Amino acid sequence: MQSNRRQWLLAATAAAAGLPVLGAVAAPAGPATAAAAATLPSGPIKLVVGFPPGGGTDILARLLAQKLQVLWGRTVIVENRAGVSGTLAADYVAKQPGDGNTLLLAHISSNGIAPGLYPKLGYSAEKDFAPITMVGATPMVVMCKPDKGLRSLEALIERCRQQPGRVSFGSAGTGSAQHLAMEELRRRAGIEVLHVPYKGSAPMVTDLLGGQIDACFEGMTTATPYLKAGKLQGLATTRLQRAKGFADLPTLAEKGFAGFDASIWFALAAPAAMPAALVQRMNADVNQVLASADLQAKLAEIGAEDSGGTPERLGSFMRAEQARWARLIREAKITPDS
Repeated sequence: MQSNRRQWLLAATAAAAGLPVLGAVAAPAGPATAAAAATLPSGPIKLVVGFPPGGGTDILARLLAQKLQVLWGRTVIVENRAGVSGTLAADYVAKQPGDGNTLLLAHISSNGIAPGLYPKLGYSAEKDFAPITMVGATPMVVMCKPDKGLRSLEALIERCRQQPGRVSFGSAGTGSAQHLAMEELRRRAGIEVLHVPYKGSAPMVTDLLGGQIDACFEGMTTATPYLKAGKLQGLATTRLQRAKGFADLPTLAEKGFAGFDASIWFALAAPAAMPAALVQRMNADVNQVLASADLQAKLAEIGAEDSGGTPERLGSFMRAEQARWARLIREAKITPDS
């Protein structure tokens, strides 16, 4: 009787938060039931973010934490450990016990690019984490100021050919997702550009608006307000499909760069020692939260796609990203101080 009352209260709490009710409560015995029965850790759960408060990664983490706190009935704290492109946070989480009390909002920088960029990284992105689920992948957009006279991707590439090494592309830093997307375009288009690395997206976009640089790749999360206000002009996006919020913008693949697919992605991961049953329990819960209408609306607002899925799907995706960017970094001879 007490157990039934507890299940009813959990379902009512989830419904009040706008979450779908977990079907696993009444499921027959089996692997799914075992995962659902995995005990959550006692005490607060930390969701560690490798970037400062207020940025896209932090905003996403706080939305997720708020929903999970209601579903789990315990405190979920977002802890910002900013620095070195998110690697400080990843290094910290990699060394925590696998009891479920500490989770990482993994980022392309810390868990996709860093393994190929930093030869003395203090953790293994492949071996030190248990993937839980994809939170979302946002496309990047190639953009410039409208007064630059560049109305298309073709026009930008042609200017680069006419002025080799003089058209400036900003990035959020050497080895950032924006830098590597630019490098892939440079190599595939056979052009030379002037790379201008910044310490983050904010100063890069400020200089783009001010006309100090000619163009850049930037994540849809940051780019959207400027594109909608007409302050910046989008030329192409970097996923295989057009961004839902900017259906009029062509993809790089459509513009002749077949298979060009680059995103800024976020995923939930835990220390590798976390038990498989708890990984599956958290996967089911986070997938449920990601399916809620308001969180889906927020993800769409910032251009995040492909959320949810299995731990295995996320693990395969992350390994493919690590191999892909490591190859580009090696071939382009990119180093942290280059």
